[in-house]
This record gives sequence, structure tokens and C-alpha cells, in this order.
Amino acid sequence: MTKDIRDRLAAQPFLPFVVHTADGREYQVPTHDHAHVSPAGGRVSIWTDDETEYILPALLISGLKVRPNGKGTK
Repeated sequence: MTKDIRDRLAAQPFLPFVVHTADGREYQVPTHDHAHVSPAGGRVSIWTDDETEYILPALLISGLKVRPNGKGTK
């Protein structure tokens, strides 16, 4: 799943997406600056506009939601 996130972050043009976790939570990624995958791929950090950082173990990420036009993710 971290490869999918890396691919989404590097995509041109970037399309916003939502990261889903196994416990049912959702994390918005509105720009490529709002997320980062650790070099080894074991963790994903997601930042909100108010600088809150969520550090997610890669094993708990269950999927991504991506809209074809990038709209409707908020």
C-alpha cells in the first residue's frame, strides 16, 4: 500500500486522496505536501492544515479512496 501512496504523491497532476485504516478512520491528503512515506515504507505521516501529524503504521493502512477528478474527498 505504501507504493500506491508514493505513486499518488508523485503523480502529475496530483489528485487528492483519502487514506483508510483498518480501524475505519480516514485521513485526507489534499496536496502532495500533506503526506510522506518513510524511506523503508513502514510508516506514513499525514499532516493537516493546522500542523497536526498522524503517523500511521503501514500495516494498518487498508486502502485509498481516489476520485477521478480529485473532487469530493473532503
